[in-house]
Amino acid sequence: MKTTLAKKENVQRKWYVVDATGQTLGRLSVKIANILRGRDKPIYTPHVDTGDFVIVINTEKVAVSGKKENQKTYMFYTGWVGNEKYRTLADFREKRPDFIIRHAVKGMLPRNNLGRQMLRKMKVYTGPNHPHEAQEPIAL
Repeated sequence: MKTTLAKKENVQRKWYVVDATGQTLGRLSVKIANILRGRDKPIYTPHVDTGDFVIVINTEKVAVSGKKENQKTYMFYTGWVGNEKYRTLADFREKRPDFIIRHAVKGMLPRNNLGRQMLRKMKVYTGPNHPHEAQEPIAL
């Protein structure tokens, strides 16, 4: 039996649209990360980007369980002494709701050039509209 490895020239990419309304953040992020990596395809190869494009809409309406809305914090550090900044999920929901999903999915992808390439295939939008109708995305 021969093992076949995918080549980037042979990959057929599709476009998917995901509505984040009412979906749990972690479970939604796992689905998106698996599509971006190509884990749902039979030709999946870890060292080749076999994934598809994902459009995420209504990011401000993603759900979290428990008290995460006010207790989950994101830490930012500038490199200067005393400049650690903490912001809660509620702060990001009102100012930059696309960051919530982008940060969760980024943590589930490889930390290398391939992971950054996969993350560029995710388009995140607040609200129900997106400019990718010409690609004819499939609802997920």
